[in-house]
Amino acid sequence: MSFYKTIARFYDAENSDKTDDIDLYLELAEEYGGPIIDIGCGTGRVMLPLVRAGYEVHGIDNEKAMLKRAEGYRGQFNISADKMVLHEGDVLSYHLDKKFPLVLVPYNGMMHFHSQEAQLAVLKKLRAWTADDGLLVLDLPNAGEIFASQDTSAVTLERTFLEPETGHIVMQQSVTFLDRVTQLLRVTWIYDEITADGTVKRTFAPLMLYYYFYNEMRLLLSQAGFEVEGVYGDVDYSPYEDGCERMVIFAKPI
Repeated sequence: MSFYKTIARFYDAENSDKTDDIDLYLELAEEYGGPIIDIGCGTGRVMLPLVRAGYEVHGIDNEKAMLKRAEGYRGQFNISADKMVLHEGDVLSYHLDKKFPLVLVPYNGMMHFHSQEAQLAVLKKLRAWTADDGLLVLDLPNAGEIFASQDTSAVTLERTFLEPETGHIVMQQSVTFLDRVTQLLRVTWIYDEITADGTVKRTFAPLMLYYYFYNEMRLLLSQAGFEVEGVYGDVDYSPYEDGCERMVIFAKPI
């Protein structure tokens, strides 16, 4: 079972407070216009605010369980399928004969591509989908901060939330291992769900993510036909500098 199929029913509840990037995407949508494409759209966390602001938004994801939830929100808010367009498939092989003024790879999306070959292939695909006067936005963590942190094998409590479908309290925990040679983070998410009778149902969801450094990403973008227009330390345009949390890159087609 894939990671996102395993955690689909938890995803929206555990990310309910992840809204800090929405203002940035709305601002860029006003500048560049639509249609917009959201890579790894999941349940529509980024898509929905953009659609409700009046933009045509396409989303692509390879996990049916996540897209099914996005379809549910589309119905809940009475959004037409031609305004919120969902594509099920792998971005590496998916054919889409369309150009977008704004191409978004939100929160950590590029981290799911682990090999240099896959990374370059997906960026070339995104270049084919980006209008010549358009913009690509990548939102990634600042790898320097992670690589400087101390390793621990401890189980870390990340958050506690209410799973709305069952009303169960869920404690989300994690165990991580960072391989600084391969730049791969191996994380096991542990969901302890307290059921109505007080018993605990535990769900394990392993995931592997790749950390990029800025010069590495700049070279990959150049090879794919982009040039970096700007890099920021967070979604609020703060400077990309030592100690910042994020690496938000704006890239323009060459």
